Amino acid sequence: MAANPGSVGREPKPAADWRSLVYRVAVSRALDDLEESTLLPARKVLYQFSARGHDVTQTLLGGQLTGLRDGVGAYYRSRPLLLSLGLSVDDALASTMMRVGGMSEGRDIGVVFNFPRKEGACVLPVCGGVGTQYTPAVGWAQSLRYRHRVLKDAACEGSIAVAHGGDASTATNGFWAALNIVTTEKLPFLFFIEDNGYGISVPTQLQTPGGNIAANLSAFRGLRVLDGDGANPLAAAALIEDAVAGVRAGGGPAFLRLTVPRLSGHSGQDTQTYKGQNVISAEQQRDPFQRLHGQLVPDRMTSAEWDAAVTEARAAVAAALQRVERRDEPAASRVQRYLFTETTADGSVYVQGQGGILGEGIAPLSGTEQANPQGPRINLVTAVRRTLEHELEVNPRVLVFGEDVGRKGGVHAATMGLQEKFGESRVFDTSLSEEGIIGRAVGMAAAGLMPVPEIQFRKYADPAAEQLNDCGTMRWRTANRFAAPMVVRIPGGFFKCGDPWHSQSNEVQWVHGLGWRLAMPSNAQDAVGLLRSALRGNEPTIFFEHRSLLDGSWARRAYPGDDFIVPFGKATLLRAGSQLTVVTWGAMVERCEAAIDARGVSADLLDLRTLSPWDRDATLESVRKTRRCLIVHEDTITAGFGAEIAAVLAKEAFFDLDAPIERLAMPDVPSPHSPVLLDAVLPSIETIADAIANLVAI
Repeated sequence: MAANPGSVGREPKPAADWRSLVYRVAVSRALDDLEESTLLPARKVLYQFSARGHDVTQTLLGGQLTGLRDGVGAYYRSRPLLLSLGLSVDDALASTMMRVGGMSEGRDIGVVFNFPRKEGACVLPVCGGVGTQYTPAVGWAQSLRYRHRVLKDAACEGSIAVAHGGDASTATNGFWAALNIVTTEKLPFLFFIEDNGYGISVPTQLQTPGGNIAANLSAFRGLRVLDGDGANPLAAAALIEDAVAGVRAGGGPAFLRLTVPRLSGHSGQDTQTYKGQNVISAEQQRDPFQRLHGQLVPDRMTSAEWDAAVTEARAAVAAALQRVERRDEPAASRVQRYLFTETTADGSVYVQGQGGILGEGIAPLSGTEQANPQGPRINLVTAVRRTLEHELEVNPRVLVFGEDVGRKGGVHAATMGLQEKFGESRVFDTSLSEEGIIGRAVGMAAAGLMPVPEIQFRKYADPAAEQLNDCGTMRWRTANRFAAPMVVRIPGGFFKCGDPWHSQSNEVQWVHGLGWRLAMPSNAQDAVGLLRSALRGNEPTIFFEHRSLLDGSWARRAYPGDDFIVPFGKATLLRAGSQLTVVTWGAMVERCEAAIDARGVSADLLDLRTLSPWDRDATLESVRKTRRCLIVHEDTITAGFGAEIAAVLAKEAFFDLDAPIERLAMPDVPSPHSPVLLDAVLPSIETIADAIANLVAI
């Protein structure tokens, strides 16, 4: 149902008092003025995104976010909202000026804020992409429901999640994924959209039909829609209060659109020549702060009180500038820190401020590298299922979800029976949106859960690439203020046949995905150990389940026990020899072993098991011993991970080599569907054996 601000006849309850509201808006404006007039020209600020015109509505919203576990997905124009939630003027300015103590220590754009909080509204790390804030905020909303209903966390009762965005962002993949999820799941979620009429220079009419996304969503089922004028502050205040209260009371998700003027360019470099002076003049006349003055003075506060609040705000910003300029610039020696979890010399962990189980102050369960084989040999898919089952039992914060993982048990049967045992709150199906699957996992992880999202096939991770990349860099770009540990299960690779959509491996993309760990087990025992290590770890991890190994006889092993773990970055030596070293992983391990047997050579066979990190030491040690190396992988040869290994060996073991380093991989073509064509491009036992023989003969 739509509401018009003109119909609001009651006086809104101010968040604290009107003077405080005026002061906070004036602080935001003083920061914008300082940056635009002084700091940007002096290059003390390099990117500037003014919130002038958006600031009143954001400050009003901040006053309503009083829940103990409220969560916010924000964007680059959200600084007034953060200031209203308690971000200090010093830290806000230190962020844009790239000084120590800012939100990222100079690692990210200054307006890309974050605000970790264990109590009170928490602002998830803002990303530079448009629309990326929506699905992580959805994950936070779902975590509120889960923590309240399942973990019995009373602090989550009545708390909500809010996604703050501009009108242009409502055209993005993330927005529509979030809209589908919150309405089907009936989550405590508010879309807070400020419509300033432009996406940089593109008018709203090119973002949504008719230029009004609220009107277009008015019939969307399960969504309460409100629409109003953000340049009418008192009416906007009542609408905001109404929207937040409705969601907080259990009324389901709501959508609030407020039209506001953008009183500056999109960024500090934007001259707005595309608008025309008549448009700019009309926007200035709609300045919400000026209109707020007319609505408050003299009935609700005196002119002197208004002027005093504005003067105090300007003085606070001027004083903050002096303090921030005395802060250190970030140390170049620290720029490589916090890509992954760090430990001190005594083994203690530098725990992130927010996110993951460690961020909740909960110590993960330990494990052992000593296998305790139990029962008959099981296939790899059973090993995955059994490990998930045990970790769901011992850790109530583990949630497994994705397309078809519930009643069907997964298209590969890896989750069969888990929903029946643990219920739909812990093992559940999702809509067909990889952006939604991974984005909500980010929000869940930030809220202290251990999400285990499944992407059905490797190729289908592509729509979620932005969320995956943002998740991997979260720890680094917030200087360890946030992290989002999770385990993303992705089946892929060839099976009885191939095709360009279900059968690629392309694992090198995840090695280059900064901040991600990558596991590629070749057998059931390693699958158990690596999956458990990831589930009890503190990093975002890609767990690659090769389709040809899921039920392959060679990959079968006895279950190694409920505490068995395999450390990341530790290869296993399957064969020991003296004539050459064969380095491989995943489905190629079986073929390399058969090829070594076929040629009867004495070889070290190294199964790397993980590629991020990979075991450089074991590889170098073996190659220095055998003095020859063949690297075999399924991914295409150009820029495949074998090239990285070869480059390291060429630098570190050049004088130990008696022959050139050789690589055997797929040629640079997609995986073909016909078995005849697939056999022609995949490294086979025969082609591997020939490569071994040729290398030994040199």
